[in-house]
Amino acid sequence: MGECNRAVVMSVFSFDYGQLGKRNGAKRDEKKLHRTLSKLGFKVEVHNDLSSQEIYELFLQESVRPVKDCFLAVLSSHGTEGCVFGADGKPVLLSRIFRCFDNDYMEKKTKVFLIQACRGQALDDGLEVDSATDSTESSCFSQYSSVPVDTAVMYTTAPGYGAFMSPSGSIFLQTFCSLLEDEGHQNLELTRLMTRLAHRIAYTFQAKGQEFEGKKEMPCLVTRLTREVFPFAKSGKDSGATGMSAT
Repeated sequence: MGECNRAVVMSVFSFDYGQLGKRNGAKRDEKKLHRTLSKLGFKVEVHNDLSSQEIYELFLQESVRPVKDCFLAVLSSHGTEGCVFGADGKPVLLSRIFRCFDNDYMEKKTKVFLIQACRGQALDDGLEVDSATDSTESSCFSQYSSVPVDTAVMYTTAPGYGAFMSPSGSIFLQTFCSLLEDEGHQNLELTRLMTRLAHRIAYTFQAKGQEFEGKKEMPCLVTRLTREVFPFAKSGKDSGATGMSAT
């Protein structure tokens, strides 16, 4: 059997210390991601409740493993801007994870990262706001500089904002899988697919409950793709990509 596209789902459900609560719904996300991506020809591996050091080691190993056209990584945990937390409660710097994939093994391969984690504590009311503060802009540029060429990173939410998780799973990852279950979306170019994902979450999701009633979630895409890619298309569509993306 030849090389195939690969997906790694790194999910933290419970933490060693009480400050970070259990993430009910994370296991439902795992199951749906595994089922959906496997049907699309990805070899999927799921890793649960790893420590911060184990997460670094996992992605360092994954960055030098063979892959056909596309490597997809899902990091699902508690987080704040620029990092997610391991099961030991220690931060995992996303920039360090991204830099692992800036190597000869992954050159010209499409890398996709889905980050299901908070990026701060603010809650989105769904209103138009002024541009971000200088500190937020500085953080964004710092993370962008660590993203390798031919990589797309889709965050659950904008810098500084919280992400939602319920016992039925996260709206971000559940919606991502639902889109891919539709053949019409499977054949979309990656940036168009992510735009559909952001649109569906922004316009159809609204939190419930006394504390979060009416709050929204707006995913955020960072891309350094240099060409059009179709990582989820069925055979017959060139996933290596013909045509240049706009710059």
